[in-house]
Amino acid sequence: MSELSSIVANGFIHNYRYFGKRVRTLSEKLSEQQFWVKPYPYGNSFGHLTLHIIGNLNHYIGAQVAQTGYVRDRDREFTEGDPPPKEEVLRRLDEVVELVAETLEAQTADSWGADYSAIGMESVNDRFTMFLRCAAHFQHHIGQMIYLVNEHTK
Repeated sequence: MSELSSIVANGFIHNYRYFGKRVRTLSEKLSEQQFWVKPYPYGNSFGHLTLHIIGNLNHYIGAQVAQTGYVRDRDREFTEGDPPPKEEVLRRLDEVVELVAETLEAQTADSWGADYSAIGMESVNDRFTMFLRCAAHFQHHIGQMIYLVNEHTK
């Protein structure tokens, strides 16, 4: 891995791991019930947002870059009627963050610019942009999670 490629990969890895830890820390303030309950009739629960992040990373990085074979059910990420325990969801998040880190470590100076295409990401043409978009998406939902925790604990 070239020096620049290493700097880019390590920067992404640091942030994805930080985001995963941030979700875990925020979730500690919520009971099992609060994790899955929306504080208002609109929007999403903390748990469903976590499932959505897991699905997003498994699909756009796992299946499309790491070739894991993951098949996404995006609608279920928001409507899971029989949700798994909070700790199971957080374990899955930890696993997908490590999958992303391993996939980032495997990138080379040439692979960052490799062609990328996926349904729902038509504006993304290369791997670097996909890793960037997924990181931005992760961070966006952490903002929503902060709001949800504040609403549940006020």
